[in-house]
Amino acid sequence: MIPAEDRPASWLRGSGGIEADIQQLREFADRLRAEVEGNYTTHLPYIANDMLAKVPDPADAFIELVHFMRAHWETQQAAANAVWGHGHTTGHLAAAAGQVAERYGTADAFSAARVADVEQALRRTGGPAGRPGPSPSLADPTGPDNTNTVVLP
Repeated sequence: MIPAEDRPASWLRGSGGIEADIQQLREFADRLRAEVEGNYTTHLPYIANDMLAKVPDPADAFIELVHFMRAHWETQQAAANAVWGHGHTTGHLAAAAGQVAERYGTADAFSAARVADVEQALRRTGGPAGRPGPSPSLADPTGPDNTNTVVLP
């Protein structure tokens, strides 16, 4: 009897399983890892350099500009976090695909990967070898770290 965790969703029952070519899965993992390490993480220092450019202090009398600068900073920080997280997460996906391919690479053609095996591979920590550090912390032109005084409404 197949454990419940390995059965397809009720609306998918009867449509068969998902077949995957283990050799192509291994190739996908290797190519994805190489792409992240060679063509993504190498560009992060240039992105950080551009994002860390000093933004002029807003005029405190122009309240709409102060609000805009605050919203701009929040959006820019969220974008920086997403860009840095993308490389790590994609590298993690490549590592999980590699682990599943390694585990089932020598199995016969009729063995089935268990859902728990795939979930376990995705839960493992790790990522690309050249994982960047944390995303840059951008200076808030309206925040307390600003050396010039900005009067918030």
